Amino acid sequence: MDDLTLSAVALASLLGLLLLRVPVGVALGGVSFIGIWIMVGSKSAWGILTAVPYDFIASWTLSSVPMFLLMGYICFHSQLTDGLFRIARAWLSWLPGGVAVASVGAAAGFSAVTGSSVACAAAMGRIAVPEMLNSNYDKGLAAGTVAAAGTIGSMIPPSILLLLYGIYAELPISQLFIAGLLPGLLTAFLYSAMIVARVKITPSLAPPDTVDVTWSDRWSAFGHAWPVLALIIGVFGGLFAGVFTPTEAGAVGALLSFIIGFAQRTLTLDKIVLAVRETITTTAAIFVIAIGAVLLTKFLALSGFTDFIADIVVEGQASQLILIMGTMCVLFFLGCFLDPIGIMLLTLPIFLPAMERLHIDLIWYGVLMSTETIFKGILWFLVADIFCVVLLIAFPEITLFLPRLLA
Repeated sequence: MDDLTLSAVALASLLGLLLLRVPVGVALGGVSFIGIWIMVGSKSAWGILTAVPYDFIASWTLSSVPMFLLMGYICFHSQLTDGLFRIARAWLSWLPGGVAVASVGAAAGFSAVTGSSVACAAAMGRIAVPEMLNSNYDKGLAAGTVAAAGTIGSMIPPSILLLLYGIYAELPISQLFIAGLLPGLLTAFLYSAMIVARVKITPSLAPPDTVDVTWSDRWSAFGHAWPVLALIIGVFGGLFAGVFTPTEAGAVGALLSFIIGFAQRTLTLDKIVLAVRETITTTAAIFVIAIGAVLLTKFLALSGFTDFIADIVVEGQASQLILIMGTMCVLFFLGCFLDPIGIMLLTLPIFLPAMERLHIDLIWYGVLMSTETIFKGILWFLVADIFCVVLLIAFPEITLFLPRLLA
């Protein structure tokens, strides 16, 4: 069996293992290790397996992953994010489906203090779902809104997805963070517009909000949200102003979240232990998947598979648009049964060489990939997601405007 055939068999086996629900990191690492063993022998395979985890984890930039996660979990467990929902509801409750729209707005705000879509969905689920059910919202709308809104955390900085993409593709993390801001806000706007349209068509999905909100209530709501707003301004104001790097921003954000939590008297020792435990668990899961992806990259490079795919794209004179649409279809399919980080790290070793051959802007593609990989089969929000992808492809400046402006 030649190396290219071996790599094709390995990728088919990998997909089969994923369909059997084998953990992504285990499947990536196991298939890659066996493939390398067959190609270059056991001694070299064990040598690569020994070196890769250390070489990857030793990256200083990766230290921001647990720091951003810790910042989000501290804010979540000390209930600092509750004020975001209050202010969003105070200003948006007049809209059709206003509580659901407020959930999207609050999720967008919470995304700025955590890079985890899981933490974002959990926070909004605890706050927003009971509010919607108490207001007699349709259960499907309530659950779908929170599930979709939580995925905004994959785009708005500090996005763990964009952070890992930047490390893998060797791109400036700060530019990726800036580039993800407008597409993330665009996604939140389209989700909100979809909710309003659905409720307009079917009013029974969301009865009008009976709470009488005055202008005084709207302005006073800022008093409940100031801790998180101060955290966002402190972290990203310093990051985008160049006061500290993205790696340092994670540590600054975690420290500020502790200080604000103690000042608000909502942070206890038990909550700190819980936040740290969740941070360690999530970080370990991310790193295992990432190490498996790096092993897959080594395997595909040794077999020549990535160069083979890139040569096919170039020799076949595929246009940038055809290549982008093809990768989006693959990501859409994988998004039905894999988590976003697993999808990205699984496909990057195959996609990136072809993107580089066609001179596609990798910062733009990274944000586009983050948009595509958050599809989770939520039917009502699918149209909004597809429309967002079409806009980002048709108008790349939505993604690249802020990075170029600040550069």
